[in-house]
Amino acid sequence: MSVFTTRPELIGTFGMVTSTHWLASAAGMAMLERGGNAFDAAVAAGFVLQVVEPHMNGPGGDSTTLLHDAAKGETLVLCGQGVAPGAATIETFRDLGLGMVPGTGLLAAVVPGAFDAWLLMLRDRGTLPLREVLAPAIGYAESGYPVAEHVSGAIQAVAGLFRQYWPSSAAVYLAGGTGPRPGQLFRNPALAAFYRRLLLEAEAVGRDREGVVEAARNVFYTGFVADAIDRFCRGTEVMDSSGRPHHGLLTGDDMVDWRSGYEAPATLDYEDFVVCKGGGWGQGPIFLQQLALLKHFDVAGMDPEGPEFVHTVVECAKLALADREAYYGDRPGMPAPIPDLLAPGYNAARARLVEERASHEFRPGDLPGHAAYWPSDDELPLNVAELEATFGTGEPVSVAVAAGPPRGDTCHLDVVDARGNMVSATPSGGWLQSSPVIPELGFPLGTRGQMFRLDPGSPAAVGPGRRPRTTLSATLALRDGKPAMAMGTPGGDQQDQWTLTLFLRVVHHYANLQQAIDAPTFHTNHTPSSFWPRRAHPGEIEVETRLPQRTLDELAARGHHLKRVGDWALGRLSAVARDETAEGIALRAAANPRRMQGYAAGR
Repeated sequence: MSVFTTRPELIGTFGMVTSTHWLASAAGMAMLERGGNAFDAAVAAGFVLQVVEPHMNGPGGDSTTLLHDAAKGETLVLCGQGVAPGAATIETFRDLGLGMVPGTGLLAAVVPGAFDAWLLMLRDRGTLPLREVLAPAIGYAESGYPVAEHVSGAIQAVAGLFRQYWPSSAAVYLAGGTGPRPGQLFRNPALAAFYRRLLLEAEAVGRDREGVVEAARNVFYTGFVADAIDRFCRGTEVMDSSGRPHHGLLTGDDMVDWRSGYEAPATLDYEDFVVCKGGGWGQGPIFLQQLALLKHFDVAGMDPEGPEFVHTVVECAKLALADREAYYGDRPGMPAPIPDLLAPGYNAARARLVEERASHEFRPGDLPGHAAYWPSDDELPLNVAELEATFGTGEPVSVAVAAGPPRGDTCHLDVVDARGNMVSATPSGGWLQSSPVIPELGFPLGTRGQMFRLDPGSPAAVGPGRRPRTTLSATLALRDGKPAMAMGTPGGDQQDQWTLTLFLRVVHHYANLQQAIDAPTFHTNHTPSSFWPRRAHPGEIEVETRLPQRTLDELAARGHHLKRVGDWALGRLSAVARDETAEGIALRAAANPRRMQGYAAGR
């Protein structure tokens, strides 16, 4: 078992912030140092991520957040997943001659959700003024930030698309004819102007801290931002991954009618923890389903880098992911049957399906009273490879690791403070590669609507006011009713696989968070991808080649199709923890070394 770490696990008592970019972690820590709490820190970090990781998220995107409010003693889901426009019906897309929602362009745009979710958390639970929390993001947009290698690579990968079809994006990211080099200071004046105008208009209306934040929410969803989005979607035809240009469906009326909100988490008891996830409108409960299945195996007795561990975790993931396809979605009056899917008897029966050999079958469970949906390949366009090469994929893929690209261009952050507040947030969408920049705003819309299906029998079928079945999946675990761990990662369909492996290794095997993050990891591509064009690769596991050779040989012998993707290729995990001991309370944090961007900060 590997105990190598690329850096130390941070331990302190004041506060911890960790994220997928060092500048966001630093901004969050600055809020704690100024007397702010974990919620202030998370919001500041989240807005910085919108600026410095524009290929992974933006103001037009979405988020899922788990939070624990120590003062109120409550753990909640903050849903920043916007809904489908009123015009988004199956008939609308069919009338356009489409078999699936395009992965790029404007047709897949839903109401931007992350922006409102950040502000709602700041209003209700933060302590610092909006101007102070927004200052780092505005500063980086206005004065520049050093472009990470993967940002530069993402821009270069779509430069041809920008020049030929998306001139508003070329104006921002190809200014001077070429995109920014790694390490070059890059500015987005239009984005900075958007933030500044929103702040000024909000401060002109709001009478106190909470009033300014609430006014900013209204400016975004009923004011100049909504107006600009409405004009762009109505007045601009945009080339998308279907190979044809389309107008958007999103309108100002759709914006006016939506706000983010709090929900009770889905939970499962595992060992000494109560693990909290988002609801069945997203994929979050598959984390809990995997744990419910793994209770029937001696995970603690397995080598965490051995073939039995990998095989068992992968086979349980296949079963949980099949149930996601069959039952998860946001259908009015028909919520996903999560309590039934987490029931002990159901999972005892499902666990008996795990055999010594790898399964190559799609095997959703049979729930009485619920019809399982079986996905079909009928949606796939015939020229999908050509379309992907020309107009992009549904989910942005880093070009820097073309031999085995880790999908899931997203962000993540975790925060814990000395008061016992804890936040785990996964913002994403509004990728620069997926939709053109709206000139007046400096950012693109998200394309989360590509996760909808155009089959009325699917629980994830498109419909007005429905949430797409997002892959965004933050995680928070309690011990004795108090926050113990917050963790997560980018990674699309892999998020609840990589994070699960981190959690299992922390609970059963490794001494600290950094060891568990640095350990070689893996995931299955067995079930259909959530992203256009929704390919499935039955029996396939992507593996980091730092796994022992005996593990790789045994997995192949058991019938797994191994896709070796390099030593440090999978996951961008981060985590914080809070431990109560006889000596006092210790706060811990760790961040992912892969891609050379993630860092933790704390003291």
